[in-house]
Amino acid sequence: MAVEETHDGPATPAGPATPGGATAAPDGPATPTGTATPTGTATPTGTATPTGTATPTGMATPTGTATPTGTATPTDTSGAAPPSSRAGGGAAPAIEVRELVKSFGEVRAVRGVSFEVAIGEVFGFLGPNGAGKTTTINMLCTLTRPSAGEALVAGHDVVRERDDVRRNIGLVFQDPTVDGYLTAAQNLQLHAELYGVRSDLVRPRMRQVLEMVGLWERRGTAVSTFSGGMRRRLEIARGLMHSPRVLFLDEPTIGLDPQTRRSIWSYIRELKEQEEITIFMTTHYMDEAEWCDRIAIMDHGEIVALDSPEALKASVGTDRVTIQTDDNEAAIAALRSQFGLDAKLSEGAVTIAVAGGAQFVPHLFDEWDPSHPPIRGVSVSRPTLDDVFMSYTGTTIRDAEEDQSRHRNRVMMQMMGGGRR
Repeated sequence: MAVEETHDGPATPAGPATPGGATAAPDGPATPTGTATPTGTATPTGTATPTGTATPTGMATPTGTATPTGTATPTDTSGAAPPSSRAGGGAAPAIEVRELVKSFGEVRAVRGVSFEVAIGEVFGFLGPNGAGKTTTINMLCTLTRPSAGEALVAGHDVVRERDDVRRNIGLVFQDPTVDGYLTAAQNLQLHAELYGVRSDLVRPRMRQVLEMVGLWERRGTAVSTFSGGMRRRLEIARGLMHSPRVLFLDEPTIGLDPQTRRSIWSYIRELKEQEEITIFMTTHYMDEAEWCDRIAIMDHGEIVALDSPEALKASVGTDRVTIQTDDNEAAIAALRSQFGLDAKLSEGAVTIAVAGGAQFVPHLFDEWDPSHPPIRGVSVSRPTLDDVFMSYTGTTIRDAEEDQSRHRNRVMMQMMGGGRR
């Protein structure tokens, strides 16, 4: 999920820079590779220098219960950061969002989302590609002007106080923006200078962030020789160079192998402990969302659930039974007529949500009518975040991404067909 569009207006003389990425000097913007141009307006990646640090916080409380069918019924969808997780027992949240909307013509990419992120929290946006996650981040980082609603980041309005927002945030984009022709140290040096970091603080800060991501010994090496995982770690280090109060990570591990993804998350957890920073990240990896203090599940531009991972899984209240048959549609009909269960087709198999899945399976085989399609295989799993996503949306995140991909392909074919007529 790449950055989707530019912000809606020119930068002010304060000199926006790329949040955590390529940055702009006071007189002009930066190119995607991190070199400033003499004059003009900022590219979609602009912020300025930050101030202050944040204090750590806790986690949220459960918000939902489950109905007998296993569909979660939320009791609090406000998305407010709980008082117990606010620094000092009453500090303002690091991020406040109220009825935020973004429309592109007749398409509403973000449909009135509201939530808060406490100071020091690791907050995750979970959802399939195209759900509106990056559009929301772009609005919070002042790269896209909201169509309606209000958002405050580090206490500053994202529309009226864009420069103040940019001084307090860092942003690591989904697509790499480090300059491959420069060394790791030169990339960070450039970033520090454009953010106005005091010269006597640059080297100790550089060493601190590079050691944190395991790249201090490679500081003099050209970035063009780095692996994908090393570049990603350097992006995170650069985003921390100016000590932002809020760090935005847009799909920080997309395209990386599982071992590198685990390594990146190790650095993120260490970052939270050492920097006392608020982290807002997007992901469509369920296992990554487990590391967040709280997650918001987004689908079709709306937040459908928001709580801690454990509370969301507890809200499902059922096990997931997956059945392999030769005729899935007939099996779904049989489960409905014989057992009164609402089964779904997910990732090529029939899935049902039942309480006590291990006890249900023997009963299923005992009562299964021989006229129904034979069951070739069955598995039982405890609730996962994928089950939570299915509970609230009726589909798994993988199926949702496939549906959106097919929709995009249909639209492209229609556009191509229209162009030929």
